[in-house]
Amino acid sequence: MSDTSQLLEERSGNTCELCAAADTLEVKVHLDIYKVPDSPKNVKDTAVLACETCRKQLEDESLVDPNHWRVLNDAMWSPVPAIQVVVYRMLDQLRPEGWPVDLIEMMYMEEETKKWAEEGIQRGPKIIHKDVNGNILHRGDSVVIIKDLDVKGSSLIAKRGTAVRNISLVHDNANQIEGRVGPTQVVLLTQYVKKTSKED
Repeated sequence: MSDTSQLLEERSGNTCELCAAADTLEVKVHLDIYKVPDSPKNVKDTAVLACETCRKQLEDESLVDPNHWRVLNDAMWSPVPAIQVVVYRMLDQLRPEGWPVDLIEMMYMEEETKKWAEEGIQRGPKIIHKDVNGNILHRGDSVVIIKDLDVKGSSLIAKRGTAVRNISLVHDNANQIEGRVGPTQVVLLTQYVKKTSKED
């Protein structure tokens, strides 16, 4: 058994962390690891233990049964960010049903967790962030600024050659990313940054 499997089984009490289906001696529920898509590279815990029913519906939108997911009114209170992200995304997917809207409004999530959840939600045309050379940017990547930039609302100048590590993507704008320049969190235009390799 992998360390991840053991950790998830202990955390979940050997139940699905989404619908609470239990793997018991009487009822065999096939529980397995579900890796949360579009997870940031700096987050260690990016998996949940899920039953086969939940996993299939998470992986194939055409199989989603809205009634199955009414159980999320319990899972939404989990303190585990990975579970919160999966719950939030599924509730968002089910918004047209009506009832998920109230649950979304009641959910409490840390700002970083909500950003993680939002970055995995596709609304409208797919937004792809690319650097000046056309390389696709992902959350957690590092970039280098390629020209001196004035930072709006401050006297700060982001100098050419400045490395910005662990970027996040502005989920509704393909031309913008966020990152820290010195002590300041700033929004940068993708046309003025160059992706760096892991070794840089």
